[in-house]
Amino acid sequence: MNRQYGCDIAVIGGGIGGCAAALAAAEAGMRIVLTEETDWIGGQFTSQAVPADEHRWIEQFGSTRKYREFRNRVRGYYKANYPLTAEAMRSDRFNPGTASVSRLSCDPRVALSVLQDMLAPHIHAGRITLLLNVRPTAADTDGDTVRSVTLEHTPSGDRIVVEARYVLDATECGDLLPLTGTEYVTGAESRRDTGEPHALEGEPEPLDIQSVTWCFALDYREGEDHTIEKPAAYEFWRSYQAPFQRDRMFSWTPLKTNEAVKRFSLFPETGAFSLWDYRRIADRSQFTPGTFASDLTLVNWPQNDYWLGNVYEVPEEERRRHLEGAKQLSLSLLYWLQTEAPRPDGGNGYPGLRLRGDVTGTADGLAKAPYIRESRRIRAEFTVKEQHISPEVRGSSGAEPFYDSVGIGSYRIDLHPTTGGREGFYIPSLPFQIPLGSLIPVRMDNLLPACKNIGVTHLTNGCYRLHPVEWNIGEAAGALAAYCLQRGVSPRQVRRDSGRLADFQSVLVQRGVELAWPVLGPM
Repeated sequence: MNRQYGCDIAVIGGGIGGCAAALAAAEAGMRIVLTEETDWIGGQFTSQAVPADEHRWIEQFGSTRKYREFRNRVRGYYKANYPLTAEAMRSDRFNPGTASVSRLSCDPRVALSVLQDMLAPHIHAGRITLLLNVRPTAADTDGDTVRSVTLEHTPSGDRIVVEARYVLDATECGDLLPLTGTEYVTGAESRRDTGEPHALEGEPEPLDIQSVTWCFALDYREGEDHTIEKPAAYEFWRSYQAPFQRDRMFSWTPLKTNEAVKRFSLFPETGAFSLWDYRRIADRSQFTPGTFASDLTLVNWPQNDYWLGNVYEVPEEERRRHLEGAKQLSLSLLYWLQTEAPRPDGGNGYPGLRLRGDVTGTADGLAKAPYIRESRRIRAEFTVKEQHISPEVRGSSGAEPFYDSVGIGSYRIDLHPTTGGREGFYIPSLPFQIPLGSLIPVRMDNLLPACKNIGVTHLTNGCYRLHPVEWNIGEAAGALAAYCLQRGVSPRQVRRDSGRLADFQSVLVQRGVELAWPVLGPM
């Protein structure tokens, strides 16, 4: 069966950026088709099971008003539906999991419910048509214009064609870029090409891409045995050690040679970094006794980063092999934790660790989709480079100010080990702006990036890929497409005309998008 839709704006990809883009465009009165490859919108928050990575000022400033609304709704959802302690109920900064990495570590199902509620008025009014379980397979272009995108409904094989005046690529891997012939880059650039202090010496390596992680949820039932079947690849991962690692992959030794942490542990121990607390999404001490028999935590740890190959820019058979490899790594880590992980009491293994597929909405217990850190990236009118945001380069003058700012963000340049066999690193960056030029392709007129696929480099992607930044990028892209349709101008014209740019920026400010930071130090 074939289906066809027409709309003002097609948002292909229903992750964080896609949802933010659809909301912004719908609030401007546009008709949107929003698509998602899984059956859960929300991307990192939901189908990838990654709690929010945010900057230290997030409770005061540094995000769009709509992103703050999402965060407030998450807290409100818990207070309306969960039996909390009196102290937790009173807290205006309630953090469900009190995770060490996040000020708002919530259950993926809660994030999904909140996003569905935010989209619901527009879906019910017919402004947003949401299509789940569909993936883009082709596109029809006319010169510099995308006319339509063809999608496959994966459960049935049905073909769906979406015609739109603007197309936003909010897919996790930038899937529309090759389908539409949009110019793009992948992997690690060379210092010769970008001038970045930490870029590769010599030639660029387009397939040297950050590792992916297949996350999963756990609780712990002391005295019970929830040991999974031994994974097929367990013996390989049990003995695996990359050249840059201090010890085997499965150990309590910090894996990177530049790691500041001295030792990992599962549960809190003196002198060790607790991985259990790291991305915990339910701290049972904040709920009335009996609500949870155990804490809940999400496993997105150094020990299940997968860097043995790429999941895009490779043949389909290879892509599937590496996706399965990432799953096998995560299941093998769980099996090691259940059977062999050294305990502080001298024993081995924690068989009470229980895989919680109900939390991730899957039969195999893993997240619905892998966590993708690095996407294809458009060749943009302007590319953000390390020297624009590095305190090492900029000193005390702050990040490069961009006259065409459409938002702000802050995070360290965080590169996980790469498929090229590089260790990665975690270095300071300055609170930065998102330039409009990084959202405008060098040639295509009606295609815009709406998540991690903007004009950044392999290095600056490391700090432009986090939750509040992706939301801001998506919101700006959705607002820009709506603005251009309402005024009969192109994104390029908006950026190049100072009057139009100021007018568009005023639209963003009215939406509650912050365009500049107060004076702050490095992240």
